[in-house]
Amino acid sequence: MKLLEMFRRSPPQASKVFAMAGETQTFNGIDDPRLLEFIRIGGDGGSAISAKEAMKNTAVFRCVTLISYAMGMLPLHLIDSETKEKAREHPLFKLLHREPNDWQTAFNFRQLMQRRALISGNAYALIVRSGRRIIRLVPLDPEMIEPRQRNDWSVEYVYRPKGGERVLDPVDVLHIYADSEDGLSGTSMVRVAADAIALARDTEKAQARLFKNGMLVGGALVHPNKIGPEALAYLRESMEARYQGAENAHKWMILEEGMKPEKFANTAQDSQQIETRALQVEEIGRAFGVPRPFLGVDDTSWGTGVDILGQIFVRYALNPWFTAWEQAIKRSCMTDAEKDQLEAKFNAGALLRGSMKDQAEFFAKALGSGGHQPWMEYPEIRDWMDLPERTIAPNPLAQKKEQANEPPKAA
Repeated sequence: MKLLEMFRRSPPQASKVFAMAGETQTFNGIDDPRLLEFIRIGGDGGSAISAKEAMKNTAVFRCVTLISYAMGMLPLHLIDSETKEKAREHPLFKLLHREPNDWQTAFNFRQLMQRRALISGNAYALIVRSGRRIIRLVPLDPEMIEPRQRNDWSVEYVYRPKGGERVLDPVDVLHIYADSEDGLSGTSMVRVAADAIALARDTEKAQARLFKNGMLVGGALVHPNKIGPEALAYLRESMEARYQGAENAHKWMILEEGMKPEKFANTAQDSQQIETRALQVEEIGRAFGVPRPFLGVDDTSWGTGVDILGQIFVRYALNPWFTAWEQAIKRSCMTDAEKDQLEAKFNAGALLRGSMKDQAEFFAKALGSGGHQPWMEYPEIRDWMDLPERTIAPNPLAQKKEQANEPPKAA
């Protein structure tokens, strides 16, 4: 060691900054890049939410299942663009409406695809052909697929199953997504609502820890004088034996020596926790486009307003997905000639129907009641209501009226 180094001071150690999240999160000074990142994302925030953990939240589960069940439940038909009739003879009609593959129904297929589109942002299905005829739609795990743009601006899908890699052309992949940041892949609704889901998760964990480890005191027994240790022990044993547990709830208490019970009121902190949980349900529902009453938050909007809420849900939550599905099917599952002739259409009439009274008035006007110009036929209304075809029996009163108005025949 040199002589001058003996008198040289050692450089000052950078003071560590501890985060409030816990002692395990440390930073080497305020200029540490990790500290800036911690401040930006708020520590253990929404970025740490996985899809599996997010689905444990009841609000997220309800939003995803409500939309995916609706997409799976509604009929999806292949329609002739010119005649507006169902193209039942086309092989794609059966795949979309009834049986996309050998192991799934149309409901199971569309529900799974929509669920993946909401959670991961993308839903993929392999289009299996025999010649030019589509014979099967096989759902693919979105975590194993990467859409990639080539140098010539065309797109390819790199599918990486276990133990291999396969490059698929867009004509061989049915890709369902709605919102997108780059035009190649969709946006995950779980990631959009990650912070709201994380706060809801942390609130639930805090309340779970409170019920598990905390002390919940409902009230106090007030004694007018000082109570001795023996009397205190006897009172404690008596209270635990007679009034502890759910089976002893709401029993009347027998008090001695002038004691009076005083019940504790809910604190502002308790009310704030309840309000926070309700607010997080609303925040999560807002990201998915699901109205509050559909998530069990409000009870006042049910009754006469439920039809309006259903229409809002269809128009603003389901309609964008209808368009995404219909245009993706036309893009990947049809030839150029078929794109001009055929359309894939969801029938959302079952969700938009009002009460039986409203339907009766609508169909009566559609048939020309009240002087209105008729725009529907009797068989069309029966088909709209999913009723079997039936011929109209002749009305004898109408026949007599027509015969009375006929001019007399010449002898």
